[in-house]
Amino acid sequence: MAKRYTVSDGKIVLSLEEADEGGFVVTSPLDPELVTEAETVGEAFDNARDALKALTRSRARLLRKTASVESK
Repeated sequence: MAKRYTVSDGKIVLSLEEADEGGFVVTSPLDPELVTEAETVGEAFDNARDALKALTRSRARLLRKTASVESK
């Protein structure tokens, strides 16, 4: 069974699970759609921030698209 760690930098809470091939599978207990990979804890936070930005942009586009469909 892979070891699992919960870490935080005061802004983001991450779950790191040791990957079979090395490094970590990175998820967030606060945002289940956030999934990335990293070799180190520092890289996990960098990759998670990038993933959160991408999720935020994607959600905003979906919200705009949904709003325009509903207004028709």
